[in-house]
Amino acid sequence: MSQVSARPNGTIAKASAKVHRVLIVDDHPMLRRGLTELISHEPHLGVCGEAYDLASTLDQVKATKPDLLIIDIALKDTNGIEVVKQIKAQHPTLRMLVCSMHDEMLFAERSLRAGAMGYISKERALEDVIVAIRTVLSDKIFLSERMSDHLLHRVQGGDSELGQSPIDRLTDRELEVFELIGNGQSTNEIATRLSLSPKTVDAHRQKIKRRLDIATTNELTQYAVKWVLEQTQGIR
Repeated sequence: MSQVSARPNGTIAKASAKVHRVLIVDDHPMLRRGLTELISHEPHLGVCGEAYDLASTLDQVKATKPDLLIIDIALKDTNGIEVVKQIKAQHPTLRMLVCSMHDEMLFAERSLRAGAMGYISKERALEDVIVAIRTVLSDKIFLSERMSDHLLHRVQGGDSELGQSPIDRLTDRELEVFELIGNGQSTNEIATRLSLSPKTVDAHRQKIKRRLDIATTNELTQYAVKWVLEQTQGIR
């Protein structure tokens, strides 16, 4: 509701409605630009900044004081889920919406568990992102109808697991390592990207193989590459 204020002459002036500040976190400049243009045409919404990795996100949050972050899963130096966790830890009341091409059946619930208030697929972003933004700004959860039904059926069925897909058995960190394996990165490259030791990355590899019932490193690599290709092509 707009506020009113008294002018010096005693008449009543209608104050400008609050403009909600949105920070876009995505490592693709064209996608950031597209979201910026879309949001800029909406009343009472404005883009206050852009970020592409964890460091720039933390800097922009401090500098621009946004009301909402829109965060991609795949970022330059980390996974968007980890960004959500860190932002939630440092800014508990800051609203976050994850917008990604990744499979919502795998990543939507993880996003909510990490601290986001919604998940939207980039395939639907043009038609639904404004609805998602306004929903989250109203302190409500935004999910697709398909994902909402999925979670409700799980609750009704008493299923406490993340899901039935083998990939769902992975923790957030294991999933991050698995995806980097699928992108062709070596143990040392993964260790550098995630600020882990090579020994820790190898331990994650072994846990991933056990969870997915995979015997060899070659089988793990083939599985991971196939999964990444499916994600990229939007097959899943």
